[in-house]
Amino acid sequence: MNSAYLFTDARYWSQAQEQLDGNWTLIKAGSVDGPKDWIEWLIGQVRENLRIGVDARMLAYEKATLVYNEIQRFSNSRFVYPPQNLVDLIWKDKPPKSKAPIFIQPIEFSGVSAATKLNKLREWIRKYPPSIPSYSKRDTPNSKEVQEGTLITSLSCIAYLLNLRGSDVPHNPLFHAYLYVGLGHSVLFLDRDKTTAETSEYLKNLGVDIQDYGDLWTWIRRGQYGEGKVIISPQASYAISLMFTHYRYTVAPSFIEKMMASKNETELEGLRRAYLRDGVAFVKFLAWLEGKLQDGYDITEYEAASRLTEMRRSGKHFMGIAYKSISATGSNAALSHYTPRKSTAKFIERDTPYLNDSGGQYRDGTCDTTRTVHFGRPTAEQCEAYTRVLQGHIAIDSAVFPEGTSGIQLDVLARKALWRDGLNYNHGTGHGFGSFLTVHEGPHSFGNNVPLEPGYVITNEPGFCEFRFFEAASLYEIPALNNLHTDHEGKWGIRIESALAVKRVKTRGEFNGNVWLGFERLTCVPIQTRMVKESMLTKEEKAWLKEHNQRCYEKLSPFLKEDKRASKWLKREAERGIGLATLPGGVVHIDWD
Repeated sequence: MNSAYLFTDARYWSQAQEQLDGNWTLIKAGSVDGPKDWIEWLIGQVRENLRIGVDARMLAYEKATLVYNEIQRFSNSRFVYPPQNLVDLIWKDKPPKSKAPIFIQPIEFSGVSAATKLNKLREWIRKYPPSIPSYSKRDTPNSKEVQEGTLITSLSCIAYLLNLRGSDVPHNPLFHAYLYVGLGHSVLFLDRDKTTAETSEYLKNLGVDIQDYGDLWTWIRRGQYGEGKVIISPQASYAISLMFTHYRYTVAPSFIEKMMASKNETELEGLRRAYLRDGVAFVKFLAWLEGKLQDGYDITEYEAASRLTEMRRSGKHFMGIAYKSISATGSNAALSHYTPRKSTAKFIERDTPYLNDSGGQYRDGTCDTTRTVHFGRPTAEQCEAYTRVLQGHIAIDSAVFPEGTSGIQLDVLARKALWRDGLNYNHGTGHGFGSFLTVHEGPHSFGNNVPLEPGYVITNEPGFCEFRFFEAASLYEIPALNNLHTDHEGKWGIRIESALAVKRVKTRGEFNGNVWLGFERLTCVPIQTRMVKESMLTKEEKAWLKEHNQRCYEKLSPFLKEDKRASKWLKREAERGIGLATLPGGVVHIDWD
């Protein structure tokens, strides 16, 4: 085989076609008559005596075992493991590894000490069932069958568990490390240059030894963890399992992910403060941008993104942006993860929606907000699509549901209004996020069966990004979606995203007792009403929109007294009606002031 392939789902088809050169073949995962993903495609290529080269460090255990079990059906086909990553061999300008020091996330932000978290994890390890072979007649495990500890490879889980943060990954306060937590001892595998006197003493007091990052493999091979088994998660690298060998590890879902997902009251209060500060910056930005465009200036997507970052920078506890800002106009707004470049960014258009999806990293919370606005006269088509997206956003925000309900069971609420018009979107409705950690955090989302629990936080982001639904029909298991299509690809895109916290709510019936849940809205940024078609909204939806914008005014206005432009803009957004203002005689005009 002398070919190179890139696999991606419908979110990136257009972008991939623009950026790939003739050396590459794009495989559209999820397309009609196409493979579901790269694994399905690869399995379809397997034949007798095939050798598949794998960098086991780059492949998750669950993915690798799935492929491996499939290729075992063919005689003499197997994995081979090159001694070095082949891309690294030709990567001439590879950036050096970060030497940035790690730092402590104090309890005023974390709410729970690292010692308490470690004790909770050790209790889980103790209670985890031993691995007695099914054929054994023994009821009592021997020393080699009990769980000795757990090896943690997820960087966000390590940072959370130890209340430490770093600067090794752009936009994420993470550091490269492995962490072993045993019943009797713990070891952090880390580049020693990243420790300071303070963090070294901190780890010593926690009972965590430090070894060099590269020592992990020798440590595993020599069995320095003890006599029993080590728990690894399905997302751990396949290389870890190969080094342990089958008899020395147990695979189990990450317990730390669940701990991390359930925010304590200190973390929730920190997120409320962070989203308030982020909302202040967002309002200043929207007021500035609208004013500049109204005055006749041409502003690029790149310049707009940079200006919003500068406004966030003045906020308390600001540590950087949470991800590369998506600042998109026109057709670029139809790309799910478009990032403007200074040399190629478009000027923001006045006849199509402008979308900004961005957020700040603060010591007390990670923010993720999307707003779509229009600076001219929106078309009927744009207004109808925007209104349907808003209705889905309101439906999720207003949902009340019993314990045990998963995100995927609620996902239909976000899409129902769009489906009514034969519309849809090709991205997830929402995801968990961290407390000064990563902007995407599990295990829950609106796309899986993990039940939502009080303390979980999740984003609410329906949209309408135009792409060819008839090419992506197999992405959906629902038969009705297989007939969806649109001829608007590449014109514009719409998304509205707010952050929510799951909370208990009181209901009139209280069937089965105090088991009912709902959402608290953390995001505090007005939703523009210019593209909303009032006749499509119910009375309850109109009231929700008015209450949200009024709430934003009440919460944010005390922080905007020194910025007259932003204060005036915020007040106007809270008071203005829905849709375009109409002059006598039925003439429509843009209500700038």
